[in-house]
Amino acid sequence: MFEDKNGAGLNCADPQDFRKIYDATMPLLFKVSFRIVGDEEAAEDLVHDSYIKANEKALVFPSLDDAKFWLIRVVKNTSLNYAKRKIRESKAYHRALYEGRQHMESGETELLKSETVKSAQKALGRLPPKMREVLVLREYGGLNYKEIGKALGITEGNVKVRVFRAREMLAKLIGEEDVYLP
Repeated sequence: MFEDKNGAGLNCADPQDFRKIYDATMPLLFKVSFRIVGDEEAAEDLVHDSYIKANEKALVFPSLDDAKFWLIRVVKNTSLNYAKRKIRESKAYHRALYEGRQHMESGETELLKSETVKSAQKALGRLPPKMREVLVLREYGGLNYKEIGKALGITEGNVKVRVFRAREMLAKLIGEEDVYLP
């Protein structure tokens, strides 16, 4: 898509090229990271760290799409690592300090909604990584099948199969529990 005046592609060390890449990819990368980590501030930090990596390495991409797909991979991987670390930290914290007390701050409906969201997130977390990543990129990242395939290095047909199977598995996992639907 974008190329500099010399036709050499987009250089992350060049402020103008970097701005083009940032403006074109930030919303998507933030969505992907946020859906994985569930924390806006952490997602923003993880995405910015990915841009810093590209800038520090002075990476040159032939096109904006190439930059986008590289950044998606980096953000996805760093977000998954962050989420795993947070889960481990949370489990350790709860084992050490939490005594099983839960605070009910609002009414029954609010609690049911909260439990439903947790149930859906839990079910998403129980999907195999390959299924979870295509579903996150499709549903939360807004990527089409072709873009997902390119980002993950698999065929478009494989992406379609994985998304279909991930949706089926998610429905089955959610269906195993009582879920409140307003």
